[in-house]
Amino acid sequence: MLKSRVASGQLLRLHRGVYAVGHARLRREGWWMAAVLAAGSGALLSHRDAAALHGLRPPGDHKRWEVTTTRRATSTQRVRVFRTAALDAEDIATVAGIPTTSVARTLVDLAAVVTPRELRKALAEAERRRLDVKGIEDALERTRTRNGRGHAGLRHALEELRTIGAPITRSELEDRFLALLDAHDLPRPATNASVEGMEVDACWPERRLIVELEGWGPHATRRAFQDDRTRANDLTAAAWTVLRFTWPT
Repeated sequence: MLKSRVASGQLLRLHRGVYAVGHARLRREGWWMAAVLAAGSGALLSHRDAAALHGLRPPGDHKRWEVTTTRRATSTQRVRVFRTAALDAEDIATVAGIPTTSVARTLVDLAAVVTPRELRKALAEAERRRLDVKGIEDALERTRTRNGRGHAGLRHALEELRTIGAPITRSELEDRFLALLDAHDLPRPATNASVEGMEVDACWPERRLIVELEGWGPHATRRAFQDDRTRANDLTAAAWTVLRFTWPT
């Protein structure tokens, strides 16, 4: 019966034992669910794909989905399987009907496979969305026997978060600005902060220094041009130094 339906095109094979009915033009959520099913009972979407499902990072354009399981399962060209000794109830969530790692566990796993900058962005996004990240320390403790750079990187990012707060960024220009500061070992600012009743892109309050990062799009009208200058003048009059940087042309 199964072979005949596959032969007739009624069922299309996505993974071993996982089929789509009629066509394979699935939404991303469909591919995520298929990857979880392919890894067997108890598997969870994890790492970069779980982060995308939780809204912590943009979905990638890759076609090799990432899942975690406590069972024996083999990675394939389309599914990368991570084995873990145990998955506690706190590590498990369901989003849009898809079994996935919790936000805290996702961040722990993500730390091992992305750059420090990408990890900080994901952590900041979790904070911005007010997702439950309180269990990160517990998730780190539950996975303390792991080797690799992930745990150290996440602990560093958490310490940075406690020190300066989550650096919420709104544009690629802001992201590149923060990366430039890191590259030169300069202190990170508070981002998108309120100063004198006005929101600024970055500031160092102890030095009364403000940096405004200006892409063309938000500033391409006469009104925006005038408002920006008025705001800069008001901040300067309040004894703040205001530096302005634009996207390179």
